[in-house]
Amino acid sequence: MDLQTVMRELEALGKERLKKMYLSNGAHEPLFGVATGEMKPLRRQIKRNQELAEQLYATGNYDAMYFAGVIADPKAMSAADFERWIDAAYFYMLSDFVVAVTLAETEIGFAQEVCDRWIASGDELRMSAGWSCYCWLLGSRKDAEFDSGKLAGLLELARETIHDAPERAKYAMNMFLTTIAVSYVPLHEQAVETAAAVGPVEVNKDKKKSKLLSASDNIQKALDRGQIGFKRNYVRC
Repeated sequence: MDLQTVMRELEALGKERLKKMYLSNGAHEPLFGVATGEMKPLRRQIKRNQELAEQLYATGNYDAMYFAGVIADPKAMSAADFERWIDAAYFYMLSDFVVAVTLAETEIGFAQEVCDRWIASGDELRMSAGWSCYCWLLGSRKDAEFDSGKLAGLLELARETIHDAPERAKYAMNMFLTTIAVSYVPLHEQAVETAAAVGPVEVNKDKKKSKLLSASDNIQKALDRGQIGFKRNYVRC
């Protein structure tokens, strides 16, 4: 299946209601408004195709860029490829749910090196993608694959910097605190203590009504559902 055929298939799946929703969340034209679940039959036909994924991502069409992440071959991508993808990720649905998700399916050491560089960059969407990728990794890989000392250092970094971080990074960092507590058992207690020390995190300060994020509340909900130690079987849809 070539680029033109896939674009026609995606356009046919577009819904005006979803297009409006994506636009309200930060997407911009061009886009079709395709539900992610509607992409699954197309994904099953194509499976993994890195060349086609690169062509789709380069279109700048939000739905095509998202689908590129679905069919990409993460282990065929270099650090330079991921830098190119994050450069083109113009809002958080691309940075956190396309680039970060794709990176999370590479070799774990490589993924963490890229994440660490993005977290230290000071760039809002790179930081968001880096923290988000750690969440995807922690939620899908065995605890033994991680260095607990390194993760403890990231917990401390989050505690010290989250309140002054860029907006989207706050969301991802808050989720990181929750994910450590829920999915990485060796640091569960430390994550619970860190979340309590951080307290509510204010976002949307520039809007009429701000919002408070609470990792402690999310952790408690997971405890109530008996989800401590939860790991997902896969990352991508």
